[in-house]
Amino acid sequence: MPEPHAPDRLTDRKRAAILEAAAAEFRQSGYAATSMDRIAASAGVSKRTVYNHFPSKESLFAQILQALWESSMDALDLAYRDDRPLRAQLLDLLSQKMRLLNDPHFTELARVAIVAGIHSPQLAQDVVARMSDREEGLSLWVRAAVRAGRLKTRDPQFATMQLQALIKGFAFWPQIALGQPPLSAAQQKQLVEASADMFLARYA
Repeated sequence: MPEPHAPDRLTDRKRAAILEAAAAEFRQSGYAATSMDRIAASAGVSKRTVYNHFPSKESLFAQILQALWESSMDALDLAYRDDRPLRAQLLDLLSQKMRLLNDPHFTELARVAIVAGIHSPQLAQDVVARMSDREEGLSLWVRAAVRAGRLKTRDPQFATMQLQALIKGFAFWPQIALGQPPLSAAQQKQLVEASADMFLARYA
């Protein structure tokens, strides 16, 4: 006699297989050349099963990017803490972000998303919205530090965007747009510390 939740676990396994197969297809073939038929064949499921889980290729692609982001943030405590030095908290936050930006799977899929967005503005907007949601944690941290009187700015969102730009200007856009290699561990450490110090010199 099957266990009561066996079908649910089978459904979960199929969904995971679809996501894994789709990520590989998008990375290898690009967004335009990847079809739901190819994803279904690669995952070993029917095309109908793929559509049962994901209504469109766009939603499937956006889910993959979100899953990558979430998995990279699992160990991160984004909550502002009054009992910890401000710089130490900021270094932790930026180091976690750096790990995501240096994940080769994320980088490849982000590149695919940018190319796909040229032909599908709606896809680009959806992807940016999902990624912005995940980046909201840093913004919440900045706002909490402002409320606590440890950062001084009338525009916390603008300050957060400046901080994001300091990191992405060296550890994301050059790799995505220019094909530059990922930063070494030493370069990552240097960038995180310099960005934190510049930010705190302006706002602390």
